Amino acid sequence: MVPMPVSHPKPLQASLAGVGLSLSLHSLLVLNGSVLGVSGLLHSRLESSGPLVPSTGYIGTILAGFLVGVGTRLANGCTSGHMIAGLSRFSRRSFVATMSFFSTAVIVTQFYHRGSLPLTADADWSLGDRSCHVYALTAVLVPLLMAILRLPNRVLEMTHSNKSSLRLGAFKSSLRPLACLLTSFAFGISLSLGSMVDPQRVLAFLVLPFSRAFDPTLAFLAGSALPLSVLLYRYGRPHRPCFGGKWATPSNTKIDARLVGGSVLFGVGWGICGMCPGPALVNFGHALYTGENISVGASWLLSMIFGGFAADRCF
Repeated sequence: MVPMPVSHPKPLQASLAGVGLSLSLHSLLVLNGSVLGVSGLLHSRLESSGPLVPSTGYIGTILAGFLVGVGTRLANGCTSGHMIAGLSRFSRRSFVATMSFFSTAVIVTQFYHRGSLPLTADADWSLGDRSCHVYALTAVLVPLLMAILRLPNRVLEMTHSNKSSLRLGAFKSSLRPLACLLTSFAFGISLSLGSMVDPQRVLAFLVLPFSRAFDPTLAFLAGSALPLSVLLYRYGRPHRPCFGGKWATPSNTKIDARLVGGSVLFGVGWGICGMCPGPALVNFGHALYTGENISVGASWLLSMIFGGFAADRCF
């Protein structure tokens, strides 16, 4: 008899990843005034060992991607925009969206993947082979935190010239694209460190303790990311973004059928495949780098994009 494969929870990796997610989200907000939402980024930009892939086959992958695309477009957000950034702002809209897609994903996972996930063994509290992720994350976050502390501002302000304010404004504006790049990179590293890019580990979390396959790794990620994000949003924001511009936090507070229905559709897609936009992008980038499973990653992303277009046309 072939032994059932086992999975080891990664509490330390996930906790550090949660800190990385929180700091990267906060950095983009404080520096540029923007909210890092991966589904919104994908939709808006496209309108104007090997990689980890789902085990649902092409049909399941395409269906899941399509549902995630429709759902995130209707609900205007996914796990990053609603579950982390939105809940840290105490947004009622994000709370309803999160409860809708999370509960739906749990129900779908219970039925769709019952008995097919590895059993969970003892937790692994080491960093294992992810030490390099921690080093890379630290290297990226250090310049972001320096910018938040306004060290570049102080360097220019020391010139005491009449043109210093103009030069300072131009300098800060030129750093906005760099802030986007570094925060996105830190966010991606954190997703990988916290195992959000592993569909099986995500699904093993969504089965909850009702199953012997339950893996609490992502609970440690959320347990470090959410409290820190709340504290940073409440007490760590300046009066205006450090690199200029206006605050671009969502102002829509409407809770309607579009929000709930979109969140439910997203939850169905998430429960089928265990993938949401951020991890899917990270895995696709890994696939391009290694040359493996490119078609699987591309099929999920393309079906998600098509789902976003379909949502615009039909709703």
